[in-house]
Order: sequence, then C-alpha cells, then structure tokens
Amino acid sequence: MSASTDVVMSIRLSEFELDVMQHFWADRELSAPELFERIGPERGVAYSTVKTIIDRLEQKGAIERIANRGRTIIYAPAVKQERVRKPLVKAFLRRLFGDDLRPLFAQLLREEKLSDEELEYLRKLVADAERSKK
Repeated sequence: MSASTDVVMSIRLSEFELDVMQHFWADRELSAPELFERIGPERGVAYSTVKTIIDRLEQKGAIERIANRGRTIIYAPAVKQERVRKPLVKAFLRRLFGDDLRPLFAQLLREEKLSDEELEYLRKLVADAERSKK
C-alpha cells in the first residue's frame, strides 16, 4: 500500500465511497466493470456513476491503479481498512456517547446476543487494557 499515514488520516469518504471501498478491501483488486456488476443493480446506479466514484477514490488516494487488462484498468486499495475504520468508529462513538462509553458496553452485553467467541474476545480486550494501564 503506497499511501502515507498523513494522506490516510485526511481521507474523508462518503457512505457510497465507503461501500465501494468495502468491495476493494474484500476482493483486493477490481476493475470498474467488475465493481459495476457488484453494486450497479443493487444501488440502481449507472456505470458512469461507479466510474466517477472510482475516479474520486483514486484522487483521494484511497485506491490506486495497479495493472491494465487490455483497455481495462485494475484498481486496488491504497489504504488499509483499519486506517479508515478507526477514525470513523471513534468519531461515531464520541458523537453518540460523548465521553462515557458505559451505555455502549451495556447495550452490547445486555441487548445483543453475543457468541461465546465474541465474549471471550471482549474478556481478552479488557484484560489487555488492564495490563496496559499498569
């Protein structure tokens, strides 16, 4: 991935752009026609709209051209999903819960049906957080 941390942190993505990035992160590389096949009918958008989103993502440094297959350009993510997700999640949580995340934890533990695997993961995260405070 060629984007620098400074560029990554400044990327702002619309909901549609973020949806498109999910496809790039899942598939690792896509052409505009391949992406259109996946999201065009689902979103009810024209090929030109998908191509515009790809062009915007390339301008923002979120994806990059990696190859050509004949006249078709192949794109790949230029940023890691975690680099985009982390600031979005943080901003969302702060908007929703402010500085008190206890309601979030209560919601997760009381209202959601967490699997044993998810609960074990949460236990590990809590243990790691406690160790790092010492």
